[in-house]
Amino acid sequence: MSQTTLVAHTGRETGSSAARRLRSLDQIPAVIYGQGMTPVSVAVGRRDLRLALSGPAGFNTVLTLDVDGTKYPAVIKDVQRHPVKRNVNHIDFLQINMTELLTVSVPLRLEGEAKAVEAQGGLVDPSVDTIEVECTPANMPNEFVVDITDMHPGDVIRLSALPMPKGVTALGDPEMAIVTALHGFSDAELTSDAAPEAPAAEADGGDAAAE
Repeated sequence: MSQTTLVAHTGRETGSSAARRLRSLDQIPAVIYGQGMTPVSVAVGRRDLRLALSGPAGFNTVLTLDVDGTKYPAVIKDVQRHPVKRNVNHIDFLQINMTELLTVSVPLRLEGEAKAVEAQGGLVDPSVDTIEVECTPANMPNEFVVDITDMHPGDVIRLSALPMPKGVTALGDPEMAIVTALHGFSDAELTSDAAPEAPAAEADGGDAAAE
């Protein structure tokens, strides 16, 4: 679990015009909410947010939000981005209980080089980018790493084969393919798949068509 402190400021004005002014000052409008608390409108520095999420857990980082001296353990629940620039325009922070279960998506990363697959012109294809799991914030993994070194063409790694840390439960079908080693195509296969040339038209048929 990665955890870091992020300072959030209250007292911001709400509304689209106020939000644009904040963003022009490199401040991101945000709200923090959770069970048993009244939602609080806050703003966080864009650079501060970038630094807070720069660790291996990225957007799954468990944050300690410092709101006017009051500290809230929180995670990012939702991010709104500019449709073109893709900059973060608004953030929803969810206050959490460190002992309660959360459902989170953890990044999947491939490691190693599948030489047996590459030698036959194939490739290793990750079927998913993230793995959805249930865990407490304290047990939240930063990422899942799959070693593809020993894979051969046709091999499939399924969700059930992915080791889960203690206190972490994978969600979804255990038989779901998460990594597949695809076969390559030989020169003979590529040649056989080529469309056959159309037969030349007979002279008489060609003249008739021209007429």
